[in-house]
Amino acid sequence: MSINNNLNIIYIVASEKGISGGEKVIYRHSEKINKLFKNITSEIIPLEKKRISKYKNSLNKILNINKKYSGWTLNDIKIKTNHKPKFFDYNPKFRKKFDFNKNTDFIIIPEIFAHLANDLLIKNKIPYAIFVQNGYAINFTTNYKDLDLAYKKAKLILSVSQDTTKIINHVYGKYSKEILNMNLAIGSDKIDFKLKKENLITYMPRKLPFHSQKLLFLLKNRLPNNWKIKPLEKISDKVLYDNLRKSKIFLSFSFMEGLGAPPIEAAKEGNKIIGYTGEGGNEYWKKPIFTKISNGDFSSFIKEILKFIKSKTSYLKFKNQRIKLLKKYSNKSEDKSLKILINKIIK
Repeated sequence: MSINNNLNIIYIVASEKGISGGEKVIYRHSEKINKLFKNITSEIIPLEKKRISKYKNSLNKILNINKKYSGWTLNDIKIKTNHKPKFFDYNPKFRKKFDFNKNTDFIIIPEIFAHLANDLLIKNKIPYAIFVQNGYAINFTTNYKDLDLAYKKAKLILSVSQDTTKIINHVYGKYSKEILNMNLAIGSDKIDFKLKKENLITYMPRKLPFHSQKLLFLLKNRLPNNWKIKPLEKISDKVLYDNLRKSKIFLSFSFMEGLGAPPIEAAKEGNKIIGYTGEGGNEYWKKPIFTKISNGDFSSFIKEILKFIKSKTSYLKFKNQRIKLLKKYSNKSEDKSLKILINKIIK
């Protein structure tokens, strides 16, 4: 890649159903690149499905029509020009066209859209990387021919966890592509050791809602009367962290996650984390903060919750582990990863 003018890093992102954790990461990275580097800019292209494509998909489901391939195609999508992200305070720059310049633009495409690289990037010789935030989503399409080509032609593959890297290597290790680990900034960069905790248990209903509903039903007659359970959903970051700072226990229902941010956020705010690792969380799921529960093992789930409540363990005992989490998942660590990424793109 020869850079004649300013290097422009363009992120492609799905903007269909609210704001996902992965989308939040991309918005933050793009904004940081614009602030951290001279002569380097970054933009975001938010994609959505065309209305006609949505109608066709709904009709196909009703009529049970089998399509050759699943996943979005280039004909299905359009750039969302009126995109206004909610629930977080980022102000990235948006791009409204696919008018890429192979000499100045470098595209970072998420794993769920990797197969689009064939028509969108490869044919026009546009350099790109695939950002895999969830290894369990790399088969978002059944068009494996295009998917295979996308990983083969990518300049870099970005990964967010050890688990994600292993999955990438299982499928695409044959291409010997460099897999660059991206450290993410998760939660606050400060630790408050004087939090006023309440007898509160928090959880996120959007993760395996059947499991959380089942667990709460089984737990309701066992929980002491002076304890409360509160769901965290459809709230701003400020309200989220206000609740995590008050709660003592966070229930994790992570399922096939590339990394899993909520348990880390809760841990930094002094919570005991009990629940599923989502696999990607295994690299940080260490005692005493984290207690692993096998998926669907509700008896052990209840046992560990009641055990912690009875022990009256103070969150202050988690001090050293919280500091380690702070260092690993900090803005400083994320900034370092972005600098390494930019240097590799330039080279």
